[in-house]
Amino acid sequence: MKLKSTGVLPGFGLTMGFTVTYLCLIVLIPLGALILKATSLSWGQFLDTVTSPRVLASYRLSFGAAFIGALINSIFGFMVAWVLVRYEFPGKRLVDAMVDLPFALPTAVAGIALTALYTTNGWLGRWLEPLGIHVAFTPLGVIVAVTFIGLPFVVRTLQPVLESLDPEMEKAAVSLGANRWYTLSRVVFPSLVPAWITGFSLAFARAVGEYGSVIFISGNMPMKTEIAPLLIITKLEQYDYAGATAIAVVMLVVSFFLLLGVNWLQARTGRHRAT
Repeated sequence: MKLKSTGVLPGFGLTMGFTVTYLCLIVLIPLGALILKATSLSWGQFLDTVTSPRVLASYRLSFGAAFIGALINSIFGFMVAWVLVRYEFPGKRLVDAMVDLPFALPTAVAGIALTALYTTNGWLGRWLEPLGIHVAFTPLGVIVAVTFIGLPFVVRTLQPVLESLDPEMEKAAVSLGANRWYTLSRVVFPSLVPAWITGFSLAFARAVGEYGSVIFISGNMPMKTEIAPLLIITKLEQYDYAGATAIAVVMLVVSFFLLLGVNWLQARTGRHRAT
């Protein structure tokens, strides 16, 4: 006699109903309202709004800084995760807790702290200025801010995967004559690629929509250091709701296709590993 499998939660129909309802209320309805508001503009007005020089400059800064920040975090986040997993050292728990600091710290506080550090008379800015490196109130400051808030996403995504890897595999590769680079590229990296791509996409998505920590250090100069979220806020303050939603729709569409491409790459990498 075949026993019917049961679970802790109610059946599929009920849980699926709650899932769809929750997603509709939290995600689909707000996004649908956003797109509906943008349709109040004619196609010509929509194009004029989203392709104006000021808006295009804000797109380039927002997406460009988010990509660079996520790329930096992909490299150094891996190093941080590797040290936390593979080494024991005094203060390890403190360092591990500090990784989550951008999660707990209000973004406005982070922006003020970074600005104080990197201004020309700040603790770090005073040493960088003689070298011709200006961080505060420049696009570089935006990159610094989004890198700061995106680091935990990469570290916390890679950390459990590194913990699940058996160090004996690396020792076996070394015993067979593999050097460090070969062991890292052929034994460690293939297992990390899916998690690495996930961490990159999470850091990128978080950085694209970042507002609080960026507006303080960027200086908010139109055509130079103005991010797209700030431009949306500016439109709203001017009661240009249709223009604000038009800019937001473009950000939504671009982010969706970028994340779709990342997920496709992640799935393809997983299938390649399986074969």
